[in-house]
Amino acid sequence: MNIGHKIAGWLENRAVTPAYAGWLLSGMTLFFFASATNTMAGWLYALSGGSLALLGVAAVLPAKSLRSLEVRRRPIAPVSAGDRITVELEIENRAREPKTLLQIADILPFVLSEPIVSPIEMIEAESTYAHTYYLEVRQRGIYRWQEVHLRTAAPLGLFWCRRSHLVKAVAVVYPQVLPLKTCPLVDRIGQEDSPQLYDRSRSQTATVGLTRNLRPYRHGDPTRLIHWRTSARYGELRVRELEIAAGGQEIIIALDSAALWQPEEFERAVTVAASLYFYASKHLLNVKLWTAGTGLVSGNRVVLETLAAVNAGEDAVENFPKLPIIWITQNATNLSTLSPGSRWVLWPLATAETGKKILVKHDLPGLEIRSDRPLEIQLQDSLERAVS
Repeated sequence: MNIGHKIAGWLENRAVTPAYAGWLLSGMTLFFFASATNTMAGWLYALSGGSLALLGVAAVLPAKSLRSLEVRRRPIAPVSAGDRITVELEIENRAREPKTLLQIADILPFVLSEPIVSPIEMIEAESTYAHTYYLEVRQRGIYRWQEVHLRTAAPLGLFWCRRSHLVKAVAVVYPQVLPLKTCPLVDRIGQEDSPQLYDRSRSQTATVGLTRNLRPYRHGDPTRLIHWRTSARYGELRVRELEIAAGGQEIIIALDSAALWQPEEFERAVTVAASLYFYASKHLLNVKLWTAGTGLVSGNRVVLETLAAVNAGEDAVENFPKLPIIWITQNATNLSTLSPGSRWVLWPLATAETGKKILVKHDLPGLEIRSDRPLEIQLQDSLERAVS
């Protein structure tokens, strides 16, 4: 932006700046006044004086029109990456006369979009105008902004006036969660090391003997868990809550967020972490998430917000637990330090000298992620025993 635009923007935000018609009328007024001084013609003095008075009125009215307007923002509901956020603004006109011919601009973070500018034809006297727009967000994250501009040149269109309003906005965009039908990483964790644990495949297909409680049916519950006799008695569907069949064992999904990742691969790793967590949660397992910046967290909303905010290379607040975990990393050298019973999901790095992948031998099963195959398919593949 050049110096002229900066000066014009500064003037428009604090006073007024001439529109094209304003510049034209100002030039004509100056011409009439110069001609009147040269010729001493009274009608030219009258024209220049009338034009000057019109410019004065036109410069005062836009600022007066914006003075009685107040802007508020409604909370933005969280969405998943690839969906659209709904942004709702309310402009209250506290004056006793309507306000016409306005522009509203929401100044968004540059990573989201250019400022969204919309016209407003009229706001009735002593009323509130609801302004809504939709914005597609392709990448997860927590986005914050706070500035809204109201702009007008009404009623004469000779001068622009803009006023800024601070209305904070927070948009939480969750990572994508893949709809996994099966996942050996979660289904088989701990089974090889603790034969005394219940067989999860039995618990997931059982209909008797493991019921802890009955609760109302929620969307997404498996129909095999519906208790039909109780549902008929209450007139609504009732679902069995089964005992967790892991003998109290926790499943910890651990994301190596302290490492420096390639940006695209880190986004895929966050998607994997979210998908594994919700797959385990859907199957009634005691699951938690670990990241370097937050440590252990649990609960669907807390996990989603943690994964929305996580960044590669963040400082570690605590070491990862010395328990069996599902370790999501791109550093193959630390797989040998995992606790027995752990699993891994690896994005293999190539060495700078040879371009070949680092080879590490170990006994823990896991998955090596390839960039040429969909994540959803790879997470449902059988486990591997070594990095290659």
